[in-house]
Amino acid sequence: MSSAAEQETVQEGHAPAGGLPAQPSPVLNGRARTAPAVPVWPGAPTPLGARFRTGPDGVSGTNFALWAGGAESVELCLFDDGGAETRVPLAELTHEIWHGFVPGVRPGQRYGFRVHGRWDPWTGARWNPAKLLLDPYARAVDGDFRLPPEVYGHVRDWPQQHVADTVRDDRDSAPHVPKGVVVHDDDDWSDDRRPKTPWADSVIYELHVRGFTKLHPDIPEELRGTYAGLAHPAAIEHLTRLGVTAVELLPVHQFAHEDHLLRRGMRNYWGYNSIGYFAPHAGYAASGTTGQQVGEFKRMVRALHAAGIEVVLDVVYNHTAEAGELGPMLSLRGIDNRGYYRLQGDARRYADYTGCGNTLHVVQPHVLRLITDSLRYWVTEMGVDGFRFDLAAALARSMHDVDMLSPFLAVIAQDPVLRRVKLIAEPWDVGSGGYQVGAFPPLWTEWNDRYRNAVRDYWRGALPDVRDLGYRLSGSSDLYAWGGRRPYASVNFVTAHDGFTLRDLVSYEHKHNEANGEGNRDGTDDNRAWNCGAEGGTQDDRVQRLRRRQLRNLLTTLLLSTGVPMLVAGDELGRTQGGNNNAYCQDNEISWLDWSLLDDPGWRALFDLTARLIRLRHRHPVLRRRAFFSGRAHSADGLRDLAWFTARGTEMTEGDWYAPAGTLGMYLSGRDIPGRDARGVPVTDDSFLAVLHAGDRATGFVLPGTPWAEAYEVVVDTSREEQEEAPGVVHAAGTTVTVPARSVLLLRVR
Repeated sequence: MSSAAEQETVQEGHAPAGGLPAQPSPVLNGRARTAPAVPVWPGAPTPLGARFRTGPDGVSGTNFALWAGGAESVELCLFDDGGAETRVPLAELTHEIWHGFVPGVRPGQRYGFRVHGRWDPWTGARWNPAKLLLDPYARAVDGDFRLPPEVYGHVRDWPQQHVADTVRDDRDSAPHVPKGVVVHDDDDWSDDRRPKTPWADSVIYELHVRGFTKLHPDIPEELRGTYAGLAHPAAIEHLTRLGVTAVELLPVHQFAHEDHLLRRGMRNYWGYNSIGYFAPHAGYAASGTTGQQVGEFKRMVRALHAAGIEVVLDVVYNHTAEAGELGPMLSLRGIDNRGYYRLQGDARRYADYTGCGNTLHVVQPHVLRLITDSLRYWVTEMGVDGFRFDLAAALARSMHDVDMLSPFLAVIAQDPVLRRVKLIAEPWDVGSGGYQVGAFPPLWTEWNDRYRNAVRDYWRGALPDVRDLGYRLSGSSDLYAWGGRRPYASVNFVTAHDGFTLRDLVSYEHKHNEANGEGNRDGTDDNRAWNCGAEGGTQDDRVQRLRRRQLRNLLTTLLLSTGVPMLVAGDELGRTQGGNNNAYCQDNEISWLDWSLLDDPGWRALFDLTARLIRLRHRHPVLRRRAFFSGRAHSADGLRDLAWFTARGTEMTEGDWYAPAGTLGMYLSGRDIPGRDARGVPVTDDSFLAVLHAGDRATGFVLPGTPWAEAYEVVVDTSREEQEEAPGVVHAAGTTVTVPARSVLLLRVR
């Protein structure tokens, strides 16, 4: 911390004694011009952003409205095709919203804002009119973010680095930042039919718009890597053949690339660095970036809906691309730094619950409005069906602690639009008390990392007993059976974008992230992986066969478990990232889905098994229950809706749950499914016995007799690479079947 005298000089934007000369007064774009001749009518403070409409006397134009609490003045900056800037003062101020209607401004117009106010970082005030700011409500963005020194509100190379962020940089940023684009609202969704798949029937498929389509041989080259590519029949055919009901798209909000990546010649591939919460990321558009990306995104949603597939967006409202106090000034920081971000006690630095430098201050009404306006926009005007909230615990913090009665969660619960869509929480952040798995209220589902950990540990032989596995396979009632929540509150997953792919999970025990340029220090070391005897690629046929069997075990376990399964794009094909468990910056073949894998009979068989398991799940309500198991007998014969068996064919005792994890039998009764169908008829189904065996040697398993069954038919045997669609082998109850080493048997009760 500097001295009081030094603080006083630096906060005024001058150099401290002995430093560089004071910065000159702002010199904006040499081609900029203030245009008093441009008429600006009062307009309206709502809706926020830029809205093209017909104004008074039938004159068309665009209404601009920007919340900028504490600002002294705001200039609207309009840019022509050559980049020349016209600055138009917004004189109207209503409830801290600066607004004006500009006649003649039409869709396709590029624009930004300059916001004037005090520069006093010591108190959190960071206004700097030399920086062109992106409208937080911009619904399209044209141009890329580059990060030269001019884009920073402070002098990056100030010699006294400990106070560099407090010295204002007065160079113009406009030539280096993208602009918002006025968009025409002319869409009619009356011809769209949302699938509205119930949660219990859902199978989620996490994919990256660019990575899923970039190498697809049947998608025209000019559409690969784009929304139009994902809407192409070849892409949709794969999804429908697989049988998934929803795609969960990695971030498609407009995002920026971090400075440290750009300096290494890399890019942010995943997109968890949002800066425009209303704009579809322009880099994924094939049709253009001056508003065309909006229509292209909508056409993609329509195409997926027509195929019966819902669209869920992975959204990042917990932080923005402006990072910490040493980050660039792109939008919110220059509009009202204190109003948008959580600041520490000294107000100069940011409270960081995200690990990304800043945290949005969701308790503030205007921040909460920004987020909920954005969510409603994507539902009502862009057609999406739900959201997965990155680091959702950060959004649920009140002043400091995570609070399940927080304003954000309360607003979502009563919102007539948002409470009806799919809501998925990543139920943690990096702050104190941020791990909140099982704590989110009804309406919410959660990524269940305890499911991931238990299943990974079981199949790698590291689970000390089967207690936790039993809970995870049957819907995690220990986490979710409260407050009216249901088994589908648990989004079950074994892999996600963050971490190993499924194939890498059985091929590597250690991360291999050297390509990221961070000395292999990035990415988690807690992989819970087993390489089956060799690290990485190998020609050992025994190891290769074991790895494929483990993949079948993991996928079968996931798709037979109660809850909502989530697959990661390419796992059904054996996609590999070469052991990279943090490929966030790999916009290349490391991350892109390799469609040639389908030409390999072994990987094709894995796809076929995955599709078969999903079909099995869709056909049998006992595999996608809407209520938790009771474990109690509902009839005189003693048959229960859920029962657990040892390899001896006897029901598990308390002591068996504490025994070393090896073989586990799970009986699911189709006779005792609570609930009725749409016509009020009680739901019934076949009953199944799933036998999981993680041991490295074959074992015998005695099939339970009365009242459970008289005979069993083998439906799935993961020891076999090729699965038979025809009726399987039938075994009489009471007989001992051989369960091959490291395999799953699924048997239907006859």
